Amino acid sequence: MKILISNDDGFFAPGLKALAEAMSKIGDVTVVAPNKDYSGASNSLTLDRPLVVNQHDENIYSVNGTPADCVHLAITGLLSEAPDIVVSGINNGANMGEDTIYSGTVAAAMEGFMLGVPALAISLASKDGAHFGTAAAVATDVVRKFQTGRFNEKYLLNINVPDVDTSQLSGVQITRLGARHKAHGVVETKNPRGQTVYWIGAAGGVRDGSNGTDFGSIKNNYASITALQVDLSDTSVGSKLDFLSR
Repeated sequence: MKILISNDDGFFAPGLKALAEAMSKIGDVTVVAPNKDYSGASNSLTLDRPLVVNQHDENIYSVNGTPADCVHLAITGLLSEAPDIVVSGINNGANMGEDTIYSGTVAAAMEGFMLGVPALAISLASKDGAHFGTAAAVATDVVRKFQTGRFNEKYLLNINVPDVDTSQLSGVQITRLGARHKAHGVVETKNPRGQTVYWIGAAGGVRDGSNGTDFGSIKNNYASITALQVDLSDTSVGSKLDFLSR
């Protein structure tokens, strides 16, 4: 099995190293990841300049571009053969609820999925980063099931794992996305030159962390697996918009 690994924390991130080590035990791994932290890059592609690829070791490459750039480049030109699966992560921090819209980790997996490759994004639901091994074990189990043919179609999976030892993991649950309250306001400050500058405010707290959501699973020490879709169509509106076409 050919496994393409990327992330948004950068090719040097400990979560990526833990993931690559785990995946190398079950397949042929190639790492193509950003050369710096691109957290929050979402699905952006770099179109205003060429991309530069640097090789750091056998099958380990960094790109001066976004997570989506990395996967797009790898599948459409850098690799001699398309991967069998794209695994993005392990992110240092959760990607749940609305986080998935902004996440570069999810975007890397989504780029693979849109290019016809099954993909999963995996995140450790804590900034402490104490148990990347637990997330790596969950990812390994999912990819092994893919190897056995239990993925009978292409999936885009978003996986979040509590930052606990594997012995404390309650299990795995299939979930839906939860929801956050709206983000906190921007933080206004001054730079050393006296100019007014703004920091994007922190994400909002959990609004829907009920049973069945990714937030709910993590709260109870379960790993959360949420199937995502790319189609953003709101078919529930239906005939309500017919007047716009008249």
